[in-house]
This record gives sequence, C-alpha cells and structure tokens, in this order.
Amino acid sequence: MSKVSVLIVAAGEGRRFGAAKQFALLKGETLLDRCLETFERNGAVDEIILVLPDPEQKGSLRGNYRKIASVVKGEARRQDSVRNGFCELRACDEDVVLVHDGARPLVDGELINRVILEASRSGAAVPVLALEDTVKEVRDGSVALTHDRSRLFRVQTPQGFRYGVLKKALEAAARDGFYGTDEAMLVERTGGRVNVVDGDPRNIKVTTPLDLRIAEALLGH
Repeated sequence: MSKVSVLIVAAGEGRRFGAAKQFALLKGETLLDRCLETFERNGAVDEIILVLPDPEQKGSLRGNYRKIASVVKGEARRQDSVRNGFCELRACDEDVVLVHDGARPLVDGELINRVILEASRSGAAVPVLALEDTVKEVRDGSVALTHDRSRLFRVQTPQGFRYGVLKKALEAAARDGFYGTDEAMLVERTGGRVNVVDGDPRNIKVTTPLDLRIAEALLGH
C-alpha cells in the first residue's frame, strides 16, 4: 500500500473573515483542530504536514496529533505555502499526497478515502459538486455568454495526487512563474489527467462569518 501524506494548508490571514479563520471556534473547537482530528482518525493517512502563518503558532498541536510530522511556515500566496509543505515530504513517485484547506472543517473520512483511492489509481483526483445555478459570463457589465452548467462543477479539497505527478506540476509552475487557483490546475497545464470523485455538500470552505454560521447549522446540536 502506498504511503499517504496530507498537506493541511492553514496559512491564510483571513482578510475576508476579519481574522485568522483557521483558529476561529466552531462549537468549541477551532476549524483547524476539526480538520486535524478527521485526518488523524483516518487509517489510510500516514502523516500530516501542517502549514501555518508562523510555525510558532503550533502550540500543543504536535502533542495532540501523533501524525503531524512537520509544521512549516506558509507564504502570502497559497501555492507557495503548498510548495513549502511539499518540500518536507520524503516519498516515492507512487505515494499519495493530499492537499486540504484548513478552512474546510467538515471534511469526512468517506470523502478522504474516495480521493485517496482514485489518486492512487489514476494519478490525480479532485472531489466535485454539480452547479445548481445558471452560470453567465459577464463582460463590461452585460452578459456575454451563458454556460452549459451540466459540464461545470465546483471543486473541493482534499485534492489528491501521486507524489511524482504533483512534484512535476509544482516544479513546472515554479520554473515558469505560473500561479494557479488550485493544484489540479498545475497538473492540468503539464498535460496530466485529473479525474473526479463525488464531493460532499457539507464540506464547505469557511471564508466569511456567514460561512461559520452555516457550518454550525450543519453540525446541528
């Protein structure tokens, strides 16, 4: 069985949220703790690399989570934070690397396992959700095009890759000075195929205080 490493990226300043959202409390636990607990419990995950704004913020995290192998400093741009975490890995090309947003606290084990299995099989996998709203492209204040929503999907994390696939993509992006919106985009531009698995509507990303209230409602009482 391939080794599975998880990069949890929690280095954002939370400008839209108004504070470092990864440390915001969700029913008594930080968003980051909820992420860590889920990956810690998952039997397929071997190690966690945690990316924070400042490694000194780790506090007692390493004592609470035995799978945390390293805590590294993040950067202003997410892609650079991912690269910092990736450089800590000691893995073979066929091992699996997951990249997860520290602001997605409701990720569950079934979703994680789907991504691991598909990434191990095909090389790259992302969880997706179908769009429910009509999507229009707007230019200069008016509608230029209405897209076929049956072919458009929202992408979540964790995104999963074989180590060799993600290494090639990160190195090519650094060499070319290219920044993508997610790791899958970096793999796509190197000619790699990225397969999809079913996402989870509960796996929301907390970006604003309203998102935090939605997460609280999803957790229930």
